[in-house]
Amino acid sequence: MTPYPKLELIDLCAGYGDVQIVRDFSTRLQPGSISTLIGGNGAGKSTLLRAIFGTNRWFSGQIILNGDAIEHLSPSERLQRGIGFVPQGRCNFPQMTVAENLKMGCYTLPGRTHRAAIARVTAQFPLLTRKWSEIAGNLSGGEQQVLETAMVLLSGPQLLLLDEPSLGLSPKMQAEVFAVARQIAAAGVTVLVVEQNVHGALLVSDTAIVMELGRKFLEGPAAEVRTDPRIREAYLGGNIKETSA
Repeated sequence: MTPYPKLELIDLCAGYGDVQIVRDFSTRLQPGSISTLIGGNGAGKSTLLRAIFGTNRWFSGQIILNGDAIEHLSPSERLQRGIGFVPQGRCNFPQMTVAENLKMGCYTLPGRTHRAAIARVTAQFPLLTRKWSEIAGNLSGGEQQVLETAMVLLSGPQLLLLDEPSLGLSPKMQAEVFAVARQIAAAGVTVLVVEQNVHGALLVSDTAIVMELGRKFLEGPAAEVRTDPRIREAYLGGNIKETSA
């Protein structure tokens, strides 16, 4: 028996107010995979992530998680179903310590499970233990990104949505963030990421999905999309040298 895809979108239309941004969008994400959404500014990538999490307007189509339609559920209900969302930009409590941020990240969990959840994410990201007593706002951008991702992982999501995780980071920290994404997927979590560092993201991804004007333009194995002449010209500078993942 073929297992359900972790997430399936069928002819999804979503946006804000009366304006549809995402139109007739369909895809399937398999368990434990990383898929990267690429496209120009205004293509609808972040809008698609918000539509999956339920924080903008759904017009039509289906959002199916583990075989169940969830498009009518609230964001909190989707969180309980196993969707985690790390939005673009800083989203921690900058005047609180790393330890306090992690405790805040447990707010949806039963109190008796907090210690085990924090132990799990600190084992996954030893950086958090080293920075345990530091103020979050004093961490580097990459360290804050790891903290914010860990805060979402505390709830044990099955599907993780990442919006521009490497934005504003140095090349070294971008590579570390991509390595974190690969580590998360290796643990069985399905990852869907929006990323402007197309080359770096595709090197760690299984699938690439290209969006144009709210619609899916192209989808395929990341290694193949990375070598597509149209994609190389539009997003990779045309002459970028290939490296192995």
